[in-house]
Amino acid sequence: MKRSGPLYTLLGGLLLALFMLSLNATTGTGSSSYGEGSAGAASPAPTSSADPSSAAPSESPSKQPSKDPAKKPPAKAEYAGRTDDDTSAVSISIRDDKAIAYFCDGRDTESWLKGDVEGDGSMRLTGKHGAKLNGTLADDKVRGTVDIDKKTWDFTADRAKKPSGLYRATTQVRGAEIDGGWIVLPDGQQVGILKKDGKPQKAPRLDPETGAVPFDGGDLTARPVVP
Repeated sequence: MKRSGPLYTLLGGLLLALFMLSLNATTGTGSSSYGEGSAGAASPAPTSSADPSSAAPSESPSKQPSKDPAKKPPAKAEYAGRTDDDTSAVSISIRDDKAIAYFCDGRDTESWLKGDVEGDGSMRLTGKHGAKLNGTLADDKVRGTVDIDKKTWDFTADRAKKPSGLYRATTQVRGAEIDGGWIVLPDGQQVGILKKDGKPQKAPRLDPETGAVPFDGGDLTARPVVP
């Protein structure tokens, strides 16, 4: 019995050592698992809803609509039309980048204007006594405004073909100064003023084919106007 005591003590110590080793191995695994979920450990970055990689792809430049380059004004063209209130007429003649225009109500108000035509089709023409015409050429017509004597008229002048267009006659008849302007509209109607020594009156009808205008027992000759 005395010899078995130390033996039991040794066996007990071995069992205790095995138990401790097993316990340490178990707690070590648990510590590692806890550390991965702890606040001090790095966690995956959250995915932002504004992440560029998650946004819808932008349209390819090759698929975006392209803008057509601005068309240059014609080198030679005539335009004729009426004001929006149908009280007057406007005609414009273009040669290269120059333009001359005539506004006329057929009674007592008229103005000759001239200026440049820009590459985008816009024009700003000026005349005597502060008269001005601002217009834009597009789709074979000129749309704009005319300002004369503190009055403004909106107008549209369509592309015109001969004999439509702008005509003028300047001469002397029996010592009197004669100055006449005519607008022949696309529908054949005419609007014009003839001045005798500066006094305006309705212009007689001209023959667009010949330019002949009956006046005071004779004939005047009106010619197409170009810049």
